[in-house]
Amino acid sequence: MVMNLFARADTQLFYWLFNKTAGRNCAPIRWISRTGDGHLYLTLGLVLWFFEPTHGDLFLYSALLAYALELPIYVVLKKLFKRTRPCDLLRNFNAHISPSDKFSLPSGHTAAAFLMASLVAHYYPLFALPVYAWASTIGLSRVLLGVHYPSDILAGICLGMTISVFSLSLLA
Repeated sequence: MVMNLFARADTQLFYWLFNKTAGRNCAPIRWISRTGDGHLYLTLGLVLWFFEPTHGDLFLYSALLAYALELPIYVVLKKLFKRTRPCDLLRNFNAHISPSDKFSLPSGHTAAAFLMASLVAHYYPLFALPVYAWASTIGLSRVLLGVHYPSDILAGICLGMTISVFSLSLLA
């Protein structure tokens, strides 16, 4: 009963958010989503490693450790939950993009973005607000594009933040 209520609320929130994109140009939303594909993380890590002597090396090592932990856990969770994406489950529905894999829970883009935001905020607290805002827009973009439910985003946030905190504690 509670799970049905939760699933119904999750689906209704999904539709409410997704419908905000009806008839609109989704190119900016796709661009935001693509910033969470992973290239930016590696680029940032390498730039900081080469040019930032205070924390650059620790940032890169922390990020490498964190993503080495996050990726297999993310894959196991996807295969464990096997939650069908909204674009594959809902009738008369077309997403704005094609998802990169079959299942939706948790959102990998969101997990990776919040992991990165947490690492940046730890080593460079001055940038905490902008990087968490950026990570949040990545999560929102995944719903607006029609490939994730809001609860997938929450699960991604939890995964990314947990792995970040755990990785930082291992290097402390």
